[in-house]
Amino acid sequence: MKKLEIIVKPGKSSVVREAIEAAGFSGITVSQAEGHGTQKGLSKAQGEGNYRLELVPKMRLEVILPDSAVEPVIEAVIKAARTGQPGDGKIFVSDVKDVVRIRTGERGEKAV
Repeated sequence: MKKLEIIVKPGKSSVVREAIEAAGFSGITVSQAEGHGTQKGLSKAQGEGNYRLELVPKMRLEVILPDSAVEPVIEAVIKAARTGQPGDGKIFVSDVKDVVRIRTGERGEKAV
């Protein structure tokens, strides 16, 4: 099993969630996040002055998948989230050793 941690612009979180669900996976965790990449934030002009936003608002979506579903879900997320502009986000892929459903004690893919 793999865990995808998907960081996207707030305006893209709904379409990314819908793309993951359309790929057949409804178990997802969504949370608000802040951060910056190599550009270290954004510079914006407002009124007469400029300001720098060092931590940019983002959304974090996490989903646990069987290994066979990772690439199709990654492609679906890229298609849904890509704007071609800096800050489109990242997808982190991690190994998941085990999952335990607290209510039933089920383990592994059955617990997802």
